[in-house]
Amino acid sequence: MPVPAKAASSPSGLTRARALMLTAVLAAGLSACNRDREPPPRDAPATPGQTAAITPADAAAPMNFVSKTPYADVRLTLPDAIRPQTDLHARLYAEEVRQLRQFTEGAQGELTEAGADTDRPKFEKTITVTAALETGKLFSLKRVDFDYSGGAHPNTLTSGILWDKALKRRLGLADLFRKNADLTILDQALCSAINAAKRARVPDSASVPLGGPPGASCPRAADTAFVLAPGTVNGKAAGLIFFIGAYQVGPYAEGGYEIAIPVTGFRSLLAVAYADDFAGQLLKTGDVTPVAAPAPIPTATL
Repeated sequence: MPVPAKAASSPSGLTRARALMLTAVLAAGLSACNRDREPPPRDAPATPGQTAAITPADAAAPMNFVSKTPYADVRLTLPDAIRPQTDLHARLYAEEVRQLRQFTEGAQGELTEAGADTDRPKFEKTITVTAALETGKLFSLKRVDFDYSGGAHPNTLTSGILWDKALKRRLGLADLFRKNADLTILDQALCSAINAAKRARVPDSASVPLGGPPGASCPRAADTAFVLAPGTVNGKAAGLIFFIGAYQVGPYAEGGYEIAIPVTGFRSLLAVAYADDFAGQLLKTGDVTPVAAPAPIPTATL
């Protein structure tokens, strides 16, 4: 009786089995390589109600801040013109909001301290920043800080912010002028304009000298807040406007002054880097203080 052949030991059967195994291994390898070359899957779109990521630029974009507590009302307003200056925008917003929050904390501490009069009106602070002038290299802002912290009347402090758009940094008055420039001519022009403004507002007011005691003398230009002054040439500064606060050159009732000094009086002192940002004539020189009604004094709620 013939013995049947063993298929498993057949050479042709072994060849087919090995071929199938080799094909499977190659297919697995190719699949892995293709996975390495495939781009990573895209993030799934946000579902309704899911919060989108906020970039640092977006987070720094607020133009206003308002907070009201039983102890203080505070507010910040920034101008739309500041939006392109993202570094200044973010920095200024953070600085001002931090100051307003500190003011609120201080108001709470003072109004709730032992023995405090519960009928005292709450405190108030409003910071308003407006665009003064933008030139090719410079961006100038006016900052008005209204502050009521108790007492007989509120106080308003006006100051300026000067920003170099290319260097992305704040500048002081000295930065506009040549190194070690003698600003005496600017000090004298400012003092003369202050005394002229005082005589126009209060005819019998006493003149104040340059370099006298605080409250009875003209301030030095380098120590005085300022903004760039617009004039007859668009995009150029025709001079500087200096802010003289109440009490600086006279009694509080006399008020503060905004004094415009034309560039013609100090052009030779300007630094080469900023000389081209000044041109034209001021529309008005001397006292350019805005006429406004006095701010009301907060009163207790009956």
